[in-house]
Amino acid sequence: MIAKDSGGGSFEQAPVGTHVARCYKLIDIGTTMQEFQGEAKKRHQIILGWELPNELMTSGEFAGQPFTASAFYTLSLHEKSNLRHILKNWRGRDFTEEELKGFDLKNILGKPCMVSITHNDKGRSEVGGVIALPKGMTVPDAVNPPVYFSLADFDQSAFDAFSEKMQALIAKSDEYKALSGKPAKQAEPAGEVAFDDDIPF
Repeated sequence: MIAKDSGGGSFEQAPVGTHVARCYKLIDIGTTMQEFQGEAKKRHQIILGWELPNELMTSGEFAGQPFTASAFYTLSLHEKSNLRHILKNWRGRDFTEEELKGFDLKNILGKPCMVSITHNDKGRSEVGGVIALPKGMTVPDAVNPPVYFSLADFDQSAFDAFSEKMQALIAKSDEYKALSGKPAKQAEPAGEVAFDDDIPF
């Protein structure tokens, strides 16, 4: 769960602390072989990204723009998955059995929250946690345009807009290799899910 800044290592790192944030990025990077605790296993991963509208960079070409933070998650709502853990804390409650049958992650784009940022021993920013926004707290309007990419509904223009590094990462996936230059078959819709007014998504 390593948070990334907007570019290379010379950029400012997001400050340590718990910050008002808004989700602006959801990228499906597909299924690849991953090693975890000495065991090799295929995992389908996504990248979630947040902007921190009250924390602005002070130097470089992005001075005045909000810091951003991103993290990798396995695409799973298993009870022990990190993704389910952060979404549960963000929503303020766990998922219902009906929601677990197929929850559309696109619902989280544009939604506000609080993001905890820490720094590792190399001084790099990391996403430590995500929780619900306190009741009554407001979040400034979004600065970054939303970024959405799904390998189940392949969009060539969205793929072409990524950096070469991101394209290479996605190109390693089983899903991308199976495309053979053709758009992937669209995933079946999960169906409508009703939400309480107090639940952000």
